[in-house]
Amino acid sequence: MTRSWDVSEVILETRTDFQNLLIGRTAQGVSLFCDGERQSTEATQLTYHEALMVPAMLLADRIRRVLIIGSSEGVASQLAVAAGAEVVDHVDIDRVTVRACAENLPYGYTPEELAAAERGEGPVRVHYRDGWEFLAQAEPGYDVVVIDLPDENDDPEAQHNRLYGTEFLQRCAGLLAPGGVVSCQAGCPTMWRNDTLITAWRRFKEAFGTVLYYGSDEHEWAFLSARADDAKPDLAAKLTALPYRPETIDADALRGNTVPPRLVRASGLPGRGA
Repeated sequence: MTRSWDVSEVILETRTDFQNLLIGRTAQGVSLFCDGERQSTEATQLTYHEALMVPAMLLADRIRRVLIIGSSEGVASQLAVAAGAEVVDHVDIDRVTVRACAENLPYGYTPEELAAAERGEGPVRVHYRDGWEFLAQAEPGYDVVVIDLPDENDDPEAQHNRLYGTEFLQRCAGLLAPGGVVSCQAGCPTMWRNDTLITAWRRFKEAFGTVLYYGSDEHEWAFLSARADDAKPDLAAKLTALPYRPETIDADALRGNTVPPRLVRASGLPGRGA
């Protein structure tokens, strides 16, 4: 299956050291494309970013220190701060893309906010580093670790693929505070595109005691959040107490969207069920 986008106006197109970057105007407003794939759009980015961040923040015991790997637009950092995070380390390998997003997207960091985060002024600290290398030197104690990268693929040259593997998940888990959570964009639940999701589900089930699925009901993406212990928090009750008030997630959405598709549940590890 292929998908084509009508870009009525190209605002910026360039080749960075890591990817082809295009910011343009589509029927969904100003939109971000990396290597020809849509990453976010003005009309739907909040639906995506809340599905990535809110379930993970509800699953975590606390939201004091947050680590975000990828997520060039900066929306995930802003949501974490709005939910009470005191420190957000935002790690992205591509300085050009992060700055281009701040300068050209009507959501996420403003140029002034990004400049302050680059200087380490305020709760958000931006690090232009490879995520793998950053984890090797990071201090443990994060309450939430978020992996928000372009979709995993079968390109052997795609450097971001290694940040989806079991070893990277284990390294993320090793940085967690007690009751901490790892969250990841996990692909698409539709039958013709669900290989990535099934692979991610198996990895998470192998590495963690609690795995929470959230399939966006207004977008085609699924997300996984997990913690080491066997926890069963009341997500709806925690949503009421969350300082950030989501626009696209409520208690009914949490009840309806946290059951994985049957094919995903049936793909659990041998001998351990789904």
